[in-house]
Amino acid sequence: MIARSAVRARPYSRSVSAEHHGAFGQDAFGRGAEKTARFFGTPQYILGQTIAVVLWIALNSLALSFDWDPYPFILLNLAFSTQAAYAAPLILLAQTRQADRDKMIEERTERHREEETHEGERRVSAIKAETDRLSRLLESNTDLTRQDKELTEQIAALTKEIHALLVKRH
Repeated sequence: MIARSAVRARPYSRSVSAEHHGAFGQDAFGRGAEKTARFFGTPQYILGQTIAVVLWIALNSLALSFDWDPYPFILLNLAFSTQAAYAAPLILLAQTRQADRDKMIEERTERHREEETHEGERRVSAIKAETDRLSRLLESNTDLTRQDKELTEQIAALTKEIHALLVKRH
């Protein structure tokens, strides 16, 4: 039990966090099976298998002393059947593990988008609050300017009246 929990505690890969537990966990078997399944789809594997089959058939067809699997090559078919019996589950395992990683990446991306959306909404709210404040200041300034104009006009009118009264007295 202790060994299993220690294995699970290790991070799986560079991009997947330690919280991730795939279909077969993060153990060496799962990683090795996935590596093997991924190798089945490479050109090196296909080329190597083709060379092995050609050599197998050539040795069994041409050399009578090496005739361990005569035509129709039942031993070769048995080897391919055994390989297929292991390859299919390994490929499914690799797909499951990849789907788990894709799901985690998608969830992280979604969380990041939500955070960005919230940050954008916060910025818009802050900009709106600042715009509202500036609008109030502008309205206040406009009112003060209007009041200043009215007072200036009143002072000018009173000054004219005082001036007119002083000129009449003299």
